[in-house]
Amino acid sequence: MTLVFSPPKLSFDDNKQPLKLLSRDTTDFKWGKMPSNRTIAELLNFGIINLDKPPNPTSHEVVSYVKKILGIPKAGHSGTLDPQVTGVLPTALGKATRILDTLLLAGKEYVGNMRVHADIDEQRIRSIVGDYVGDLYQRPPLRASVKRVLRIRTIYNSEILDIKEREVLFRISSQAGFYVRKYCHDIGQSLSCGAHMKELRRTRSGPFSETDFLSTLQNLYDAYAWYKEEKDENPLRNIILPMEYGVKHIPKIIIKDSSVNPLCHGAPLALPGVSKYSEEFKAGEMVAICTLKNELVALGEAQIDAITLPEKEHGIVSSIKRVLMPIGTYPSSPKK
Repeated sequence: MTLVFSPPKLSFDDNKQPLKLLSRDTTDFKWGKMPSNRTIAELLNFGIINLDKPPNPTSHEVVSYVKKILGIPKAGHSGTLDPQVTGVLPTALGKATRILDTLLLAGKEYVGNMRVHADIDEQRIRSIVGDYVGDLYQRPPLRASVKRVLRIRTIYNSEILDIKEREVLFRISSQAGFYVRKYCHDIGQSLSCGAHMKELRRTRSGPFSETDFLSTLQNLYDAYAWYKEEKDENPLRNIILPMEYGVKHIPKIIIKDSSVNPLCHGAPLALPGVSKYSEEFKAGEMVAICTLKNELVALGEAQIDAITLPEKEHGIVSSIKRVLMPIGTYPSSPKK
């Protein structure tokens, strides 16, 4: 089921907003734990992998390999890649699959090889590519799995890395749901000679990049085998990240210990339960609600703008759309 609230406009950059203090609070370490302190068993149910998808298998097949390697019943990926496309494929494990909608909304970055169908002046190619930035109309290609309706998608940045004869190496960062194959086709139309995408690699998806904890299926297989046989967790911990890593790119609301258990039951977040918050989010946007230990409790929909928080004394700050923390992790009435 897809979350129905309005997402913020997310580029391919992490959301690095500073947290603003609303009240000074402490946490009791008898309850919960820092995400980095989770056991391997807990990570297999609340973890996420920055997987390097190989060419040929589908994204669905890659997830099946992950489940088979780790011996788990549930996993899911964020943002389908065509079989021949390689690169960053965030893969969530167990209950962490509930955060995948946040990654589907996040921006992407690709490096690709485009082949133009005639000898074209290099400067003209660079000029045309430079024009393909900003809000663009795009209709998904025939092979796409979504309805082929005209829509607007944003290109944040587009640059040519190298040109050799008819081969054009480029890098592009875009809003989620942008089809690079169609982008190459459209550039070919603008050049009046045609062009097609020859190769493509996704180098970033939201907070995940190919330079940050990227792992191949073989690395995962070896690390899990080493953990089972030698009881050494370190290689596996360098691959399976806490699910909180997957929501680095969205605004945060940090709550008091006393508010955690009610939220786990689906109660909305009221202002007295807030300790810190990201300075920029608006009503209707997605927020990640976390404990003072940085544990992800739930995904919510902001009910007010962050800028108005200091002016209010009561009221609902966020409704709850998806609960991630198990009920009972924190007590109903923690001692003050």
